Amino acid sequence: MAKKFKDYYNADCAKLLAGKVQPFYPDFPANAYRKYVEKNIDDKPFSARVNVFADAFEQYLPKDYSFNIRLFENILGPPLQQETGMFTEGWWLWPVGRYLERHACEDAALSLSFIEQLTQRFTGEYAIRPLLENKTKETIKTMLKWSKSDNVHVRRLSSEGVRIALPWAKKTYAGLTDFASYKKILGNLRNDTSRFVQKSVGNNLNDLYKEFPEKAKEIIAEWEAEVPTKECAWIIKHGLRSIHK
Repeated sequence: MAKKFKDYYNADCAKLLAGKVQPFYPDFPANAYRKYVEKNIDDKPFSARVNVFADAFEQYLPKDYSFNIRLFENILGPPLQQETGMFTEGWWLWPVGRYLERHACEDAALSLSFIEQLTQRFTGEYAIRPLLENKTKETIKTMLKWSKSDNVHVRRLSSEGVRIALPWAKKTYAGLTDFASYKKILGNLRNDTSRFVQKSVGNNLNDLYKEFPEKAKEIIAEWEAEVPTKECAWIIKHGLRSIHK
């Protein structure tokens, strides 16, 4: 039987994380961290397990958010060299991302800088959402910049982060509060040659069409008026797939 994704977040994962943290924070009580996780993850589903890891970080790391983010920066490791790998190579960073979700608004600028690094190893699409909800103007401005990044993971995050719906996340409409910037983010990506990015933009449009079809039609009409590239045409088709079923 194949191992379930939730089962990766176990005592061995706690040992892995503690081993990465301790060299950069010698006072970290690695044994206590591992024991806390092991004691509290039994019979829990995936998201609840990840919460246990984040709870343990909150209990055994300093209360200084900026210190902890600098600490996490040291354990990230090298960026992914390909589009794939965020869940096969960077899976162990999910507890770091969950901690970030909880505390990102304590220092938005620091959090956005860290998320740009995190998404090149794992994903930042969940951690960005509290910032989008609570620090909307600053976050959208940053995501506009990301939409022109040389890094494919950062470009994808600029789209994925403003999606209305994500698996394992509650819906957010915060990205639509500045619809002009939302359109510009997607517009900057409409001719992206990466299928990884194209799928995200298409999924974004698909979400939008389900909730606000007139807004999705507005974007698509503007793109089609320019005689879309093959990349843009694929994104439009992918974005309209639900209504064609």
